[in-house]
Amino acid sequence: MDISHVPQKNWDLHGHHCTEDWKDMGFKSFAFGIISRIILICAMVYIGMYFFIKEQSIVQATLFSVIVIFQVINLISYGNTTNRKITRFLESIRYSDFSSSFTKDSKLGSSFKEMNVSFNEVIEAFKKTRAEKEENMLFLQIMIQHINTGILSFDSEGKIGVINGAAKQLLQIHQFKDIGDLGKLSVDLLNSVLQLKPEGSFSMKINSDLHLNVQSAAFKKEGTSWTLLSFQNIKSELQKNELQAWQNLTKVLRHEIMNSMTPIASLANSLGTILEEDVVEEEDALKLNKESYLDLSEGLETISKRSAGLVDFVNAYRDYTNIPVPILAKFRAKALFEKLYVLLKEDLANANIKLSCTVNPAELEIMADLELIQMILINLIKNAKEAMEKAENRNIMLIAGIDNHSIPYIQVIDHGEGIVPEALERIFVPFYTTKKSGSGIGLAISRQIMNLHKGNLEVVSEPNVKTVFVLKFG
Repeated sequence: MDISHVPQKNWDLHGHHCTEDWKDMGFKSFAFGIISRIILICAMVYIGMYFFIKEQSIVQATLFSVIVIFQVINLISYGNTTNRKITRFLESIRYSDFSSSFTKDSKLGSSFKEMNVSFNEVIEAFKKTRAEKEENMLFLQIMIQHINTGILSFDSEGKIGVINGAAKQLLQIHQFKDIGDLGKLSVDLLNSVLQLKPEGSFSMKINSDLHLNVQSAAFKKEGTSWTLLSFQNIKSELQKNELQAWQNLTKVLRHEIMNSMTPIASLANSLGTILEEDVVEEEDALKLNKESYLDLSEGLETISKRSAGLVDFVNAYRDYTNIPVPILAKFRAKALFEKLYVLLKEDLANANIKLSCTVNPAELEIMADLELIQMILINLIKNAKEAMEKAENRNIMLIAGIDNHSIPYIQVIDHGEGIVPEALERIFVPFYTTKKSGSGIGLAISRQIMNLHKGNLEVVSEPNVKTVFVLKFG
């Protein structure tokens, strides 16, 4: 029983300061009782000595000696009564035994009556506090059992603490004694759980019907470290998102293909009409007037350009769907920035743009694929340069650091035209672009690369003031 929240002073249960009353009344009366008994003992000893010395009366001296002995026994009993009551009270608190009660009346005087009342009030307050905690605990247990999210906790030795019905249903493990039993469902899942840091999360496909999202939290209970896991089957959500992604992609593909094929079909039909109507057959040759020839030549050139554009679009789609798996290795952020500076120095200088780099701490290391991260930053710096065509502040900043959660990040900051709020989320959609020319896959590929790093690519922009792209590494 945790009694840390029980006030140590001024138990004001009925509008009175009971502990202070006990101190003022109980102890004063108790002290008076002790002093009066000691005085009485001293008086009896004096009288006994008087009869023994002055009167030479052994009988009377013996009688007073017996009285003194009884008074000493009474004094000891008087003191022990209080000690026993206090000991019984403290043991009730220590062992959470609140069935004890103390009589309101006492043969030892009104001071003990006040003390008994105070003890009973404190016991009742503790009893009420424990009842409230038990009710809250029962409520939490009922709530945990009724939520749809699987909940499981285990201690530092792997022993299972709490597991609700949703977790049992998701994991399909009948005998769940320790966290090692999770390996019965998936060894990879068990290893990922054991390596999971507090406040961390991951998702894993277990089978065709189960795709788990797992989140972790840490807490301490009675000096023991515990880990709390939550499980959710996100298969249906993934299917919805996948269907929506395919629908969006189909719209983009249909739009781009129709934009290319419609003029090609129209031109092909027009060119066929020219050949049918304007070609003149003379002996063994076909003749075409100059105007029709120029129309035919221009139309074929247009078809060629549109076909090349369609091929470029297909190649861009292939690039987006064939991003290599990152090869993770530690590298220093400072070394990465130095490489970028050498690569882009001349191009930025021609545009009258300065590139400034900051790394804090100076020895910051990042676990990632250096080549892929470099590709992202080159694309972001290129976009920043294009956005700063009319900017007065012609400075692009690269900043690497660690956030409050000890997660490394890289920022790319420019002061160009920025991104309007309506386009902020759409710029990461494949083939969406705000530029007159461009495939619209650069930012989409960049975010996908960061997702493969278990990180993210985010953007905050205030048009014509500042735009910040942030690479966060998980």
